[in-house]
Amino acid sequence: MWLWLARSWLISGRAETKRLDRRRPVASNWMHCLAAHHLISASMVSLEELTNLQARAEADLLAAVTVGAVDVVSAAALGARSPIAEARRGLRDVDPEERRELGRAISEVADAIESAVRARRGVLVAEERTVHLATDRVDMTLPGRRPPRGAVHLVMQVWEEVVDIFTSIGYTVASGPEVETAYYNFDALNTPPTHPSRLESDTLYVEYGDHPEGVLLRTQTSPVQARWMEAHDPPVYIVSPGRVYRRDAVDATHTPVFHQMEGLAVDENITFADLKGTLSYFIEQFFGPGAVQRFLPNFFPFTEPSAEMHTSCHVCGGAGCRTCGATGWIELLGCGVVDPFVLETAGYDPSQVSGFAFGVGIDRLTMIRYDVPELRYFFDTDMRVLEQYQ
Repeated sequence: MWLWLARSWLISGRAETKRLDRRRPVASNWMHCLAAHHLISASMVSLEELTNLQARAEADLLAAVTVGAVDVVSAAALGARSPIAEARRGLRDVDPEERRELGRAISEVADAIESAVRARRGVLVAEERTVHLATDRVDMTLPGRRPPRGAVHLVMQVWEEVVDIFTSIGYTVASGPEVETAYYNFDALNTPPTHPSRLESDTLYVEYGDHPEGVLLRTQTSPVQARWMEAHDPPVYIVSPGRVYRRDAVDATHTPVFHQMEGLAVDENITFADLKGTLSYFIEQFFGPGAVQRFLPNFFPFTEPSAEMHTSCHVCGGAGCRTCGATGWIELLGCGVVDPFVLETAGYDPSQVSGFAFGVGIDRLTMIRYDVPELRYFFDTDMRVLEQYQ
């Protein structure tokens, strides 16, 4: 009966293989064999039949292309209802003289099939891992995804350029607190208590306990000059760029916060002529050669004499245009000779030293240089504006 089973199984297996779709589990012929196996007795099994079973199992394993297909073949060949399991259960009906030899043969076939299953599974696991790594790997030959590069803000570009101009002729950069006392912001700079700039309508005061002098957000960087003179003996050559605050409504030319740079020079025999020469050098370096300057009288509490400096329009060359308001001139900064009271307050002797000071809006310089129509554009988060700073 077993010989008939092996022959019929091999013949039906070949015929069935031709008909089966390749995508079906490769162990289908084992199940076909198993369907007829419950009718026969293990006592009739032969070594040839076991060899054929092993060969068929190994062929099905070679045909398996996935780990799941290998598991199906393994279950059909070695599972609880497989021909091998049935043969082992039937050993009790075999003659004792043949039982040992047949049992050893069954074990050898089962071990061979198990080894073939492990080997095929190992191959397929390695192949699947290779495919997975190939699909998930990072191609290091491709360029990386770089975020778009930013740029230094236009105001900061001008800030650094102006500072470079003055440091190139020996000035030192000084800094101070943005939250300042009324003494350094006003009193030390000869600003009288009745001056309108000290009103809350112009200055942003800070609640800081019961400070007798009053605490505020500095309205200018001039307090840095007063602090520097208190801490350093002359000669003094400093510039103090920084952020300042005033109670201004936001419009095309005003914002509550903006940027300013003030300069101070204190030494022996400093005159207004030194001031003009220094500022003329700055204008030529910033706007280019050929710029013409003029100084118009003005009043500032901390300088005497005081003046406004105008420069010829760098766009029209003085002919008149939209940038200069058709006047040919651009108001640039305020300046003057340091008032003796300011020097005395800082501990200097006005009979021995003198000096000059000036203050210029960095935002204003930027607007003039790059023809920016509104100051508030510098505080805009619109990318269409910011991308133009590249």
